[in-house]
Amino acid sequence: MSKIKIGISIGDINGIGIEVILKTFTDKRIFDLCTPVVYGSSKVMAYHKNITKLDFQYNNVKSVEHCSSDRLNVMNCWTENVNINLGKPTELSGKHAAISLDRATDDLQNGLIDAIVTAPINKEAMKMANFPFPGHTEYLAKKFSKGKSLMVMVNDDLRVGVVTGHIPVHKIKERLTKGVLLQKIKMMNHSLRYDFGIERPTIAVLGLNPHAGDNGVIGKEEEEFIRPAIIEAKKNGVLTMGPYPADGFWGSGLYKKFDGILAMYHDQGLIPFKLLSFNAGVNVTAGMGVVRTSPDHGTAYDIVGKNQANPASFRKALFTALDIAKNRSFYVEVSENKLEKRSAKLKQVEERAEDLVEE
Repeated sequence: MSKIKIGISIGDINGIGIEVILKTFTDKRIFDLCTPVVYGSSKVMAYHKNITKLDFQYNNVKSVEHCSSDRLNVMNCWTENVNINLGKPTELSGKHAAISLDRATDDLQNGLIDAIVTAPINKEAMKMANFPFPGHTEYLAKKFSKGKSLMVMVNDDLRVGVVTGHIPVHKIKERLTKGVLLQKIKMMNHSLRYDFGIERPTIAVLGLNPHAGDNGVIGKEEEEFIRPAIIEAKKNGVLTMGPYPADGFWGSGLYKKFDGILAMYHDQGLIPFKLLSFNAGVNVTAGMGVVRTSPDHGTAYDIVGKNQANPASFRKALFTALDIAKNRSFYVEVSENKLEKRSAKLKQVEERAEDLVEE
């Protein structure tokens, strides 16, 4: 396949997003793997470049068609000067993060780029700018898959999805049903096969309550809809097990035996994941027809401007996006070959049948 075009939204201009982007592309070997396009502003990029004191050139472009294949490309999404207030959420930082995201996802939707990596946004700043979504995942789900998606945190062989995402704890239970859980299990299974190339993935499902409810003593959700969803998933050919008590599952190392893990809510999955993988994890949005990844950290206002940001997670998010795009392309190619072979075989059978009729 041709070199993959990766779109990059800059995130919050007052955070470390641009710093980790710049540090990632100091390694020129990356340009052998992809053509990167940063959606933002060359003026804002120059401001952060001066902080990092990095010595490399980027290419200013007005459209993807004019991108250079051997250097970082910057798509200027606005021309006005922007006040940068390092380490602070502002309406302007939220506004320009949204502009960058809109422009990048429009190009993704129109097939001009192959995947997107999103730098961190600040939810308070986005709210100031009247961004109507809790985060990237919900925005992308609305734009690309009618509100349906699955957030999966990835680090090598550890893949943790969450059934409910960025919602208050008191709303978790009302969002959980057998139908929702079954849908998320199917999304996880599809992503493990389609995005990560695992032919027969195994999935562990965690319980909602302590001790996974203790057979209804601590809570009934496990028996009411979690276990029934697991049973139905098995009937549909998905290798699903559980529900497991979350504390023992993580503490015993049982997580190492599964290709994917489905947690009921954000912190149940992300706290152990980040303990095991901080600065090495990647956020993948599964369940959509497009490829999106992001680093597993936030805007890190406390260190912005100090040239201390570690680009490891962003770099890994970039490589994961490349791997998923390649895996999807391979999956489609294999599927098409199977269809061609099946069609050819069917044609042979039909021709043989016609010969027998003529005889």
